[in-house]
Amino acid sequence: MPNHFVMFWNLENLFAPEGFPGREPWITNAVGADLNGWTQALFDAKIAQLASIIRQINGGQGPDLLGVCEVENAFVLQQLTGKLNALLPTRQYQVAHADSTKDRRGIDTAFVYDAVRYTVDPNAIFSHFVMRRTGTRDITQVTFTTQAGRELVAFCNHWPSRSGGAYESRGYRMTAGETLSYWHQRIWEVKQSPLVPIIAMGDFNDDPFDESLMTHAGATRERGDVERAATAATFYNLAWRYLSQPGHDHHGKSKLVEGTLYFSGNGNVFDQLLVSKGLLLPASPITVNEASARIELFPEMVDHRVGNGPIRFGLPKGDAARNVNLMGFSDHFPVSVVLNEQ
Repeated sequence: MPNHFVMFWNLENLFAPEGFPGREPWITNAVGADLNGWTQALFDAKIAQLASIIRQINGGQGPDLLGVCEVENAFVLQQLTGKLNALLPTRQYQVAHADSTKDRRGIDTAFVYDAVRYTVDPNAIFSHFVMRRTGTRDITQVTFTTQAGRELVAFCNHWPSRSGGAYESRGYRMTAGETLSYWHQRIWEVKQSPLVPIIAMGDFNDDPFDESLMTHAGATRERGDVERAATAATFYNLAWRYLSQPGHDHHGKSKLVEGTLYFSGNGNVFDQLLVSKGLLLPASPITVNEASARIELFPEMVDHRVGNGPIRFGLPKGDAARNVNLMGFSDHFPVSVVLNEQ
């Protein structure tokens, strides 16, 4: 029974270096000031820091499938996969990416996958536009085919931020939730089966209990409700398991993990993994190992000064000495889960 180690990570502003010749002018206008001082050396250091964590995942084997967000373009992912392939010679990581022009900063969602384990039809990579007045990241959908010929559909999400206030901006995330739910239902209809294995991952900018997830995306904490669903496409939200994940405080004492990111010392569980009915039923060809779902907390990533949150790498924003931490990684922790194939 082969395992599939699946991971998601918000890579925090992974932009190409300043002066990158392939950068679209409108992105330069939007974020150019933040990239002043974002040298090739700093970009390389960021790639090295990210790769140092990803290579440790899955017992030092790296993930089979990695969803990412806050990446500028395919170029930055190709630099990351090049680094990973050098560190993990048994892997052949490639990129599944559809460029989005909707986000005001030009950041995308995408997948990195091991081409030894999966094939991807480039014509089956979709970028789903989230309808709203101001730009936001598209939802990336990719169908991966395993070595045994079975399909796994994956959605990568990065929902609108809480800028302007969580309450004031909640409608935007509700719209994103409806978009995800719509395409989930469409897959059921196109495939003429509710048993298609689907995993949706991402930085949802809301917690598992928020309305955008529970009502609009149809993501619940009740596994049985998803297993029994006959007509409505719903997800089982594995993020509820993170709330009981053990961790440690700065004194080394046991403490429950509070979040995948921290703001003002308070944890939020914005990074989540949602699985469909087709990954829950025992007779399914691919099933989720629910107990494996977790936040990845390597000691070097944890900042015990700020509520045990992640150590961010940052961007220069005009002052690299103050705003970049070469020992940092991202302002989010990765999340992961194992899928088992019959």
